[in-house]
Amino acid sequence: MPAPIEDYALLSDCRTGALVSRDGSIDWLCLPRFDAPSLFGALLGEPSNGCWSLRPVDDSAVPHRHYISDTFILVTRWETAGGIAEVHEFLPLHATRTDVVRRIVGISGQVEFATELRLHFDYSRRLPWVRQVGTPEAPALRATAGPEAVIVRGLRLVAEDHVHRATATVGAGEHRDLVLSWFPSHEHPPKPLDVEEAIAATRSWWQGWASGIEHDGPYRGEVVRSLLVLRALTNKDTGGIVAAATTSLPEQFGGSRNWDYRFVWLRDAALTLEALIAHGFLDEAHDWRRWLLRAVAGEPSEVQIMYGIAGERDLMEREMPSLPGYHGAAPVRIGNGAVDQYQGDVVGEVLVALEAARIAGLAEGDFSWPLQRALIEHVVASLDRPDNGIWEIRGEPRWFTHSRVMMWAAVDRGIRAVREHGLTGDAERWERTRDELRREIDGRGVHADGFFVQHYDSAEVDASLLILPQVGYCAPDDPRMLRTVEQMERTLLQDGLLLRYRTESGVDGLAGGEHPFLACSFWLVEQYAATGRAAEAAALMERLIAMANDVGLLSEEYDVGHGRQAGNTPQALSHLSLIRAADALAGHRGRAADRR
Repeated sequence: MPAPIEDYALLSDCRTGALVSRDGSIDWLCLPRFDAPSLFGALLGEPSNGCWSLRPVDDSAVPHRHYISDTFILVTRWETAGGIAEVHEFLPLHATRTDVVRRIVGISGQVEFATELRLHFDYSRRLPWVRQVGTPEAPALRATAGPEAVIVRGLRLVAEDHVHRATATVGAGEHRDLVLSWFPSHEHPPKPLDVEEAIAATRSWWQGWASGIEHDGPYRGEVVRSLLVLRALTNKDTGGIVAAATTSLPEQFGGSRNWDYRFVWLRDAALTLEALIAHGFLDEAHDWRRWLLRAVAGEPSEVQIMYGIAGERDLMEREMPSLPGYHGAAPVRIGNGAVDQYQGDVVGEVLVALEAARIAGLAEGDFSWPLQRALIEHVVASLDRPDNGIWEIRGEPRWFTHSRVMMWAAVDRGIRAVREHGLTGDAERWERTRDELRREIDGRGVHADGFFVQHYDSAEVDASLLILPQVGYCAPDDPRMLRTVEQMERTLLQDGLLLRYRTESGVDGLAGGEHPFLACSFWLVEQYAATGRAAEAAALMERLIAMANDVGLLSEEYDVGHGRQAGNTPQALSHLSLIRAADALAGHRGRAADRR
């Protein structure tokens, strides 16, 4: 069975990611991209669904792990009765190849390691053709499955019932390298990797990137690690930013709320972009804007809420019965049906982020402002259309207050671009539209008791309403906002953390419930900090920080009752919300400070 979600560390080469358990097993790896079919799928089933374990033979060995400072090079130290050894593992950042490196390093005494390799390609639907292709001096194992293949070098692996095993012993000062390299099966295998060079280059790249982080305030270590996670989820070739490294980790254990997050949501990517811009990274904004131009190319009115990593549009959702699910949480889903939804807030998030880039100094290109102008017109043309909302409800579309506010924000940013930055556009008409939207929202989106509602004609609240002051619709201490927070505290707090909404209200059209969504509680920290509730903000922040695992990673949700992470991991939205909350505690007023 797979380990608890919080037991997994991420390895990344900014194209894909491997999840390594505390016990030394790579249980999730899709090659060569995050959204490719899995090679190791045990995370969503059993070891037979593919994994690669590496640990001491001594079952009493105790692991302690950490990342080498400001990198995704994972070091796991194993203490055994016979000695101490470490495993250093990473995905090299290379322009033309994809590898997984696992180096065994002897520290003291002697430690014998065992490795077991279970290769099961294509979401556990293909057992490969495997053969020995090396020499006694340079053993190598080649596995081929249709269009793809891997070669594993470093130890002579012996087969037994679809499992390849080997052992290796290291003494003090010795090391052994195991390297798995992926390649298209119709090509020759890549040459053996120079591991020393790869370690040095990978460490230098990550630390060089992290050296550009600007952060003056509390929780620097957590902010740096979170920014590194956001970079790890950003494709270095295309600029696409995936929402998480995994699919189908359950929101409710044993339930069916299991979704594929290995795609680029415009909303999540735009929020990630804002976090990166706020901490000194404008190049990433330029790369993502180019990605956006390519993805939306042609007809902005046909904009989707999400795309593939390179801008692909076809993300058809389907079930994958070859993987039984995390601890039986079925179905496992590949693709995401929300791609066909209309979510009215998305364009607003994009335009808010692109304005942040403009203010930070990113000049508009020949096509970037025309695209934004066309997106604004798409919003104006969609005003009479209810939507599925930020939480991608699968029930009937509604008039969600948060979505209407983000439409207001989209038009507002267009007006500001014309009035304050000298760009072209029909600002007078947009102003009339913006003002009409405000009258509508203030009239229909506010309950008789004075709080904002989840959707028109509702008495429910929704954590997404915490975003209203973030984008400048109202001040954090607006009486309606304060009443909204009071209502959230009465109805959405569960074990001290904030739910997205009450699932029992039936608005989402799905069975079952879920655990508190971590981003929502970080939004609440931001709201508390902006309204003088400093002690409560700090206490909630401390509690949320403690929910990260031992290497600083956060998933989507948290099961407080059992003290465990839930949902896909690592989750971009959780980490970018942590960053914003830390900034708020440092006195930074957030996304809309200059608009209030």
